[in-house]
Amino acid sequence: MNQDNPGAWVGYVLSAIIISTVLFLRFRSMRRTRRLRLEWLWVVPAIYALVTASVLYQSVPSGIQWLYAVIALAFGGLLGWRRGALMRINIDPETHELNQQASPAAMLFILVLIVIRQGLRMEAGTMGFNAAFLTDLLVLFALGLFSATRLEMFLRARRMLQTHLSETFS
Repeated sequence: MNQDNPGAWVGYVLSAIIISTVLFLRFRSMRRTRRLRLEWLWVVPAIYALVTASVLYQSVPSGIQWLYAVIALAFGGLLGWRRGALMRINIDPETHELNQQASPAAMLFILVLIVIRQGLRMEAGTMGFNAAFLTDLLVLFALGLFSATRLEMFLRARRMLQTHLSETFS
C-alpha cells in the first residue's frame, strides 16, 4: 500500500466491496444456463477492439513498449483460451439450441485478474510504472482475453453442434 497516502486503504476497501457485490450477483446468476448464439460471439471482441484502438491512438507505444504490448495481448489470449475452455456448453436435445453456463472456476479466474489489475493500478506510481502504459497493457491483455475466450467457445460449440446434428440426422 502507498505509505505516502495513509487514506489509500479506502480505495482498496471500496474496490473490494464493489467487486464482492458484482461477484455475488454473478455467482447467483451462474446457476442458470443461457442460450449461446454463435452469431453474436464476435460483438464483445469487436467493441473492445475499438476501445483498444482508441486507447492506443491516444498514447501510441514506442520502441520496446511494442514488445510488451504484444506480450500482453498474447498472454491475454492464452489465458482467454483457458477461460473459454472452462465455460460449459451443451446442446438441448429437443431444440438443438446451444446453451452456455459460466463455470465457477472461470469466475474465480476473472476475480484473480481483477485483484491483480486493481493492485497494479493503485500501486503503479510507487512501483516505478508509467500508469498510462500500464493501462495500455491491461487493455491489450483484456482484448486478448475476451477475443480468445469467445473464439474458443465458438470453435468448440460449432464442432459440438456439427457432431450432434450429424449423429441426430444420420
